[in-house]
Amino acid sequence: MFIAGFPAGAWGTNCYLVAPAAGEECVIVDPGHEATAGVEAMIREHRLKPVAVVLTHGHLDHVASVVPVCGAKNVPAWIHPEDRYMLTDPEKALGRSIGAQLLGELTIGEPDDLRLLTDGSELELAGLKLTVDHAPGHTKGSVTFRTPATEEIPPVLFSGDLLFAGSIGRTDLPGGNHTAIMQSLARVCLPLDDATVVLSGHGEQTTIGRERATNPYLKQAAGAVTAPAAPRRGM
Repeated sequence: MFIAGFPAGAWGTNCYLVAPAAGEECVIVDPGHEATAGVEAMIREHRLKPVAVVLTHGHLDHVASVVPVCGAKNVPAWIHPEDRYMLTDPEKALGRSIGAQLLGELTIGEPDDLRLLTDGSELELAGLKLTVDHAPGHTKGSVTFRTPATEEIPPVLFSGDLLFAGSIGRTDLPGGNHTAIMQSLARVCLPLDDATVVLSGHGEQTTIGRERATNPYLKQAAGAVTAPAAPRRGM
């Protein structure tokens, strides 16, 4: 499996392009604020052909480039129904104004072909299998995407803003819920193999094993410690 990623926009949100190998069809994960140019650069550099966009949740820093990316490539986008409204009303999702200057830079709306994710479903896209796990807490419609292990590579978890290296997503915005995110950590992350590579919405790559040993929130989800309140990372 081939994965290229880069941090985009004002919030440094990680956007990933995933393919069986360079030069093949790919899936784009979370094309957020100001991600369009980076996506195009990765496509050219690695000779990729996008066939789908998948979204871990609906916050602006993860979806702001969905319309131009999907429109330019004529591909569908996938989002959980609980976060669909954020594509057309990003300010409602944040509980505050994002400012006329920033709004003027954005293409707000749904792509022409929008499809809805369900918990436990398996997407077969670009020769890849992605398992969807509903993981509310950061938003009501947050999801993760898992790839299976092979003989050559460990499984990969695209965790969005559920799990970061050393931390978790904020829960103080509309739809956020600290109890729910702790439950999602326990249900979605704790059962995974320690070798699982975690590619999150912000920050560095990590593994489930590293987070199980060091992340206070994952430790709390396992009943081992009491963690501090959720931080304010991301939007």
